[in-house]
Amino acid sequence: MNADLDLARLGPWLAATVGEGPVEVTRYPGGQSNPTYRVEMAAGSFVLRRKPFGPLLPSAHAVEREYALIAALHPTGFPVPRPIALCEDTEVIGAPFYLMERVAGRTIWDGSMPDMTPVERRGHYEAMIDALAALHAIDPVAVGLGDYGKPGNYFERQVARWTRQYRASQTDDLPDVERLIDWLPRTVPAQERVSIVHGDYRIDNLIFAEAEPRVAAVLDWELSTLGDPMADFTYLLMNWGTEPDGRSGIKGLAGGDSGIPTMDEVVARYCTATGRRDVPQLEWYFAYNLFRLTGIVQGIKQRLRDGNAASAQAAAMAAKVPMLAAMAWDFAKKAGA
Repeated sequence: MNADLDLARLGPWLAATVGEGPVEVTRYPGGQSNPTYRVEMAAGSFVLRRKPFGPLLPSAHAVEREYALIAALHPTGFPVPRPIALCEDTEVIGAPFYLMERVAGRTIWDGSMPDMTPVERRGHYEAMIDALAALHAIDPVAVGLGDYGKPGNYFERQVARWTRQYRASQTDDLPDVERLIDWLPRTVPAQERVSIVHGDYRIDNLIFAEAEPRVAAVLDWELSTLGDPMADFTYLLMNWGTEPDGRSGIKGLAGGDSGIPTMDEVVARYCTATGRRDVPQLEWYFAYNLFRLTGIVQGIKQRLRDGNAASAQAAAMAAKVPMLAAMAWDFAKKAGA
């Protein structure tokens, strides 16, 4: 049993929700947002996600929204786990949480896919791109998510949101962040479309089928909303400019006989699937994505100080705030700042 969950309280809730029987709970390692657990029972294999304990930033760690999102998407056939139940009663384990079915499959942590053939690498990347295009093709109103996000320009709202989040957890004075806070809202691109936006779409937030290059489930919807699909797509594209370090970065690895599609090939495939002509202003989007990441990691830094960080890697992540801000400002300068 995992030490930070109270089985005496959780057990009866599980029994009433999915059935009686032994319960084995194991916390998944990693992750900076909502602590996640594997729950094994006679009734099946499940995953529990909860908010962190203790004080939190406003609107952060919204497991209630995650649950509403997967509950809306699952009936469409889009690859998400089957939702089981949401518990908003903090008396049960000390924080709101939800339970979903565990999807069997493979998690790929390293975007270079060193153990795969070139054909297999291409297949997995194409599946990842196609799943994102399929998400962006879903009509939010048709699946009951018409009010899942606010109207108006998504990036305008997001720049304001991450500015607030950064201010709420600010610990240092970083000139690069101050420049971005001034420049980004003055240069927001026009928005052409509204779609469901995942908010953190990358390879290790996907589960691939056991024996084929197919996305079996898209996970970690904490940052999802309605907005500009360019947010997800350009966030994914950043992997092509991020140093390979055993995670999603594949800078310098794409093309040739690697099997990994080039950025141009990825843009062409996504545009074909979604009916777009092109993806302009990439430097602006990259600056924004890195600014947002700066805000997220600054939140981790603050939670580390408060004693609420969700993983042992929190300190290493927190140290990256100045570097992320500098990278964001570098893209801003390329975009004309």
